[in-house]
Amino acid sequence: MNLLRQPSFDTPCRIQVEQSEAHFHAHVELDGDVAIQPGDKVRVHGDPIIVGFGESILIQRMATVHPAGPLLRAWTKLTAMGELKELYEVSFTTSRW
Repeated sequence: MNLLRQPSFDTPCRIQVEQSEAHFHAHVELDGDVAIQPGDKVRVHGDPIIVGFGESILIQRMATVHPAGPLLRAWTKLTAMGELKELYEVSFTTSRW
């Protein structure tokens, strides 16, 4: 048993991309009952998707899922909080700039 990675597998997926005034997003939904967990990697196959402003597109493609092993999953969970804390700064000083 590999502690870092489990065997990878391919699965179909749906990709929805939209670029407009109201929405700017790209979502990938894997077919079946695939649960992505901390440390897992997903690689979607195919050419880059280009969507013009005011457009949206829904595409079917294949994706390869690389599940994390127990050691990598634990490491990802352990380090996630530290990385999250880098995104914000809290200050309780009374001085103003």
